[in-house]
Amino acid sequence: MNSPVLSQDTWTLAGRTFTSRLLVGTGKYADNQQAKAAIDESAAEIVTVAVRRIDFGAKQTVLDALDRQRHTLLPNTAGCYTAEDAIRYARLAREAGMGDLIKLEVIGDQKTLFPDNQATLEAAKVLIAEGFVVLPYVTDDPVLCKKLEEMGCAAVMPLGAPIGSGLGIRNPYNLQIILEQAQIPVLVDAGVGTASDAALAMELGCTAVLMNTAIASAQDPLRMARAMRLGVQAGRDAYLAGRIPRKLYASASSPITGMLG
Repeated sequence: MNSPVLSQDTWTLAGRTFTSRLLVGTGKYADNQQAKAAIDESAAEIVTVAVRRIDFGAKQTVLDALDRQRHTLLPNTAGCYTAEDAIRYARLAREAGMGDLIKLEVIGDQKTLFPDNQATLEAAKVLIAEGFVVLPYVTDDPVLCKKLEEMGCAAVMPLGAPIGSGLGIRNPYNLQIILEQAQIPVLVDAGVGTASDAALAMELGCTAVLMNTAIASAQDPLRMARAMRLGVQAGRDAYLAGRIPRKLYASASSPITGMLG
């Protein structure tokens, strides 16, 4: 029997199959050339772009950094503070030919950038009814994530920590509850700071991890993109392998039981 590590380990989102479990953003890079190089180094197949920050009248935009044959575009509603704004920008993305897939963000507080959960629910209901494939960015609230799944969201994207904070996974226990009850992909979004954070999210059993600042704002974005790719792979392999139980006391690595005298 083949080990799952040796076979192709894919995941599915809204009927589409992906191999990479690292999703990346396009903001904060020095230029489009650096963004493209980092995205290539990450091996990400899904790339998110903030609709509000695209100047559709410009000769060159961040979209030019993407290979639309290789990358699935995930437009997002970053920077929206009301359900109405988020719905408007989702519609704009679709009208601009960016597809029906949408990462739904409705921010509730300018200082913490925590999502407005109630407004997110309201916007998700409208967008799902209009045929969008909705991936909501939310707090790590198991009740909320279950409601969004039952509403028809294609995945849930609970935060690991505040956007851009680099604090890593602050509440693994809430994530475990979300994972236990979810029948749709669970993608950790926001707060990852380094490769070990990404690995931990994957070791918990998360489907994938999305990040931007941790790569784009690193001293060496390309090297960090590579580190994140490897961290996600290592965490996934560790999850599939099954870690040993935690024990209070030692257990000999080379037991003498059964040895010949």
